[in-house]
Amino acid sequence: MNADPDYSAAYVVLQTDAKPELAGYGFVFTIGVGNDVQCAAIQALAQLVVGRDVEEICGNLGAFARSLTGHSHLRWLGPEKGVMHMAIGSVINAAWDMAARRAGKPLWRFIADMTPEQLVSQIDFRYISDALPPDEALSILRAAEKAKAKRIDDLTRNGYPAYTTSPGWLGYSDEKVVRLAREAVTAGFRTIKIKVGARVEDDVRRCRFLREAIGSEIALAVDANQCWDVGPAIDWIKQLRPFNLAWVEEPTSPDDVLGFAAIRRGVAPIPISTGEHTQNRIIFKQLFQAGAVDLVQIDAARVGGVNENLAILLLAKKFDVRVFPHTGGVGLCELVQHLAMADFVAISGSKEDRAIEYVAHLHEHFTAPVKMEEGRYRVPTAPGFSAQMHAQSVDDYLFPQGRIWRHS
Repeated sequence: MNADPDYSAAYVVLQTDAKPELAGYGFVFTIGVGNDVQCAAIQALAQLVVGRDVEEICGNLGAFARSLTGHSHLRWLGPEKGVMHMAIGSVINAAWDMAARRAGKPLWRFIADMTPEQLVSQIDFRYISDALPPDEALSILRAAEKAKAKRIDDLTRNGYPAYTTSPGWLGYSDEKVVRLAREAVTAGFRTIKIKVGARVEDDVRRCRFLREAIGSEIALAVDANQCWDVGPAIDWIKQLRPFNLAWVEEPTSPDDVLGFAAIRRGVAPIPISTGEHTQNRIIFKQLFQAGAVDLVQIDAARVGGVNENLAILLLAKKFDVRVFPHTGGVGLCELVQHLAMADFVAISGSKEDRAIEYVAHLHEHFTAPVKMEEGRYRVPTAPGFSAQMHAQSVDDYLFPQGRIWRHS
């Protein structure tokens, strides 16, 4: 799993006639050569975006998103899945960044300040209306309106809970895992996640000494990164049962809805989750309908941008499934914090029974990096989606002409 790590991203900038005063920034996190494929897909979208009016885009972000996801040529490639869908998501996210910057608000607040009717207009209900009709989504959003101001105050004062994956990489020695886990607990994190799936004997050993190191009050989750078939997943997870796992993440293919349901039944009551590689709202809908997951991860750069993530968050609220947003790559912490906070304020009304993933790397490349205090994300205050990188970082690391590549 992840045998050739190369943390990198396809970076998108929507420039306007008002530049540098107004622009929109987005990206897709992938690794290595995957970025070449992703960049080609993004470039193919230029003919559908360049020349459009800023007011047209910012004034109706739902229509802008549907003009890309619903384009007849692009639907032939999916519809709404794979490399092209992620490329579309990066452009849509950049448009939301531009709109929030134009409004002078951080994206979470830009979303939270929308009326329920405006939020519903952002969502494409095609393929999900059997599970969540627009009128039911509107009812959910109207119910959340009642205490919105109180939740904004709570969020501003207390932040949003985080959990950390930083201690848990498979390549670390046992001693390093214990040291980093203890440091994470001291820093205020109440949940630690580690990778599993290479050798069951190693996983049992690591879970045992981690549980001894962090005690019974700290939650311990594990992530298999899609490495098992259904039967082996059930057998493997059962051997980890003594360690009181908070959840087992991605035990099998993210497309195997019925496989997830079988695993969940086979290892109950151990919670099962997936989401970071789930390709669209339709698969999320089916996971919820099938009772296949106890919680889900959302990823800011995997599906078709903010609009589709709003649909997924509404589905999760409808089916009463907790959301633990995925991060870990270049800038994903910066982006997904906005979605989780908007969900708390405007949709679910919940945050203390969930957490945003956090990893402590690469934040220095962003103009508005995440702020972490005592194991909690502090609310971003800069206008936009927090996606803009420092110009020097872009100049240094742009492939293949950047300074780092020329001298490596």
